[in-house]
Amino acid sequence: MKYLPLFFGLAGRTVVVVGQGAAAERRAMLAQSAGALVRRLEAAASGDLGGVAAAFVATGDFEHDRLAVDIIRQACVPVNVVDCPDLSDFIVPAIIDRDEVVVAVSTGGASPTFATILRGRIEALLPERIGALARLAASFRAQVNGLIADPGARRAFWRRLIEGPAGRLALTGDASGARRLVIGDLHAVRQAERPIGGAYIVGAGPGDPDLLTLRAARLLQDADVILHDDLVPPAILGRARRDAERISVGKRKGQAGWAQKDIEAEMIRRVRAGETVVRLKAGDPFVFGRGGEEVEALRAAGLPVSVVPGITAALGVAASVGIPLTHRRLASAVTFVSGHSAAGAHAADWPTLAARGHTVAVYMGATEAASVRDRLLGAGTSPSMPVAIVENGTRPDERVSVGRLSDLARLAVSHTSRGDAGPSLIIVGEVAAFAASEEQLLEQVS
Repeated sequence: MKYLPLFFGLAGRTVVVVGQGAAAERRAMLAQSAGALVRRLEAAASGDLGGVAAAFVATGDFEHDRLAVDIIRQACVPVNVVDCPDLSDFIVPAIIDRDEVVVAVSTGGASPTFATILRGRIEALLPERIGALARLAASFRAQVNGLIADPGARRAFWRRLIEGPAGRLALTGDASGARRLVIGDLHAVRQAERPIGGAYIVGAGPGDPDLLTLRAARLLQDADVILHDDLVPPAILGRARRDAERISVGKRKGQAGWAQKDIEAEMIRRVRAGETVVRLKAGDPFVFGRGGEEVEALRAAGLPVSVVPGITAALGVAASVGIPLTHRRLASAVTFVSGHSAAGAHAADWPTLAARGHTVAVYMGATEAASVRDRLLGAGTSPSMPVAIVENGTRPDERVSVGRLSDLARLAVSHTSRGDAGPSLIIVGEVAAFAASEEQLLEQVS
């Protein structure tokens, strides 16, 4: 290794910056960000170097830089010369700053651009709130060291805090919830009990695994068990940790499946057993996903739960087939409607949905296409209103049918008659005309 990576404490200490211009200004700001007292000089002079912790040289002229380095080294002050590692005692790496967590990337001065590219890739992998996780760990350090004497047990505790439910809550911004979990974990250590786990209600998006959020992808790698909808495709489940237990709890119309209360009971049982539970739902868990009911159940049981949003079907599917749900000239409002609602749910206001300039996205509506057509026609929608049905939206086997409202039931037949039919979304409104069916696309190419 050409350089020994060190983190230099500069808070309250003096740093000299020799030179003017943008490069000198960047070095001054960098030193100030570490709490240093910056002294700006046009040229180096031995009388200005007493008590100085470090120096940066950025005159823009090689001979002036070399002369400044000679003077600074005579004062036994470590020096860095911008873009000149051969004259430098230390180099400045590409830095990722997340409060208490700082990552430095260096190529030994060979290519600052390469270091910057690497920094960008690493930065994309680090959660934005990772500094909050470091602060959480620091706040319990004395207690943990005093309570757990065995080094191996202590390491296991820290790993559990950082990678487990408390750490994930800290990364979502729930600092108080994270602290409660750590306190409970410490209590369990005192009582020699197994600590409780955590539940995560996670949106899987519309089907394309590349549309998973970064947080959802991380949780799939951390989960002990994944309770997933039947509509979550294998490609997304394939992103999960290999040894995570996968349980299909999906419900489809006309087919037997897990009752909602049984899903909630299973989540509660497993969290109490110390497991990290991911409840994986197609789309977004709070848009026709019954995620709210599961959050209620877990909170009522006094258990930690966090929600990770996903791209809901209407947004992902519409984008995939080129339908703008709102459009300056055509649509100023959009409403999401369920094709079939739970008993006792409020009925949709169909006259409002039928108004011009209103886009209607109907979830789980292909089997109810005739009813949707009749309600909209009865509320005053024109029979010639454009409609689109998108099956398996965003996935490789995506299928699109476009037409007019009067033909909606006929269009839906090809999306419901097959035994392997996938989830379908109906979009009604002037904007639906932006979608092109497979047949129309073939006509355009031929």
